[in-house]
Amino acid sequence: MCLHGFRTSGEIMRRQVTGRWPPEVTSRLDLVFADAPFPAEGASPVAGVFDPPYYEWCQFVSEDFLKCRNFDRRFSYVEELMAREGPFDGLLGFSQGAGLSAVLSGLRQQGLALTGVAKVKYVIQIAGAMIQSPAAATRAFAGKIVCPSLHFIDEKGLQVMLRYLDTIERELSVYLSTVPLGTRKLAYEV
Repeated sequence: MCLHGFRTSGEIMRRQVTGRWPPEVTSRLDLVFADAPFPAEGASPVAGVFDPPYYEWCQFVSEDFLKCRNFDRRFSYVEELMAREGPFDGLLGFSQGAGLSAVLSGLRQQGLALTGVAKVKYVIQIAGAMIQSPAAATRAFAGKIVCPSLHFIDEKGLQVMLRYLDTIERELSVYLSTVPLGTRKLAYEV
């Protein structure tokens, strides 16, 4: 599942990814681009480049980007999407969506979020940053997160992405070949 950036949309992220990423990457991924639950409450950084509607994963208290309201609603919203549209093996997040994917991975590991869906087996984060909300960071990053992750921060990203996809595909192939079909869902939940 793909989680878009601040005040953009799933459609905008789809256009950015499928229009710019090479086929040797996109052909290996089954991408579903979700819209955040909240309509944007301010100007979009992509206005004039991409048409609205624009959404955000967190509603801020005024323009204080450290204070959010409806904070936990976005976690349950992503879980509802994953249950309805999934199952998903991983999360791919850009900017605000990357921070959200990191928090969700940490909360899932502690049994505090995404407990009703298959375990997130990997995370890809593009231009992300750690969530600045002290309450979320304390809960999500209380311990080491045991989930393979890929972080894009420079121009070497394509080669790193291809090696990462090779690794994930090998691991998923081994899993699918060793776990009986009728028990796979239960195995994902472990």
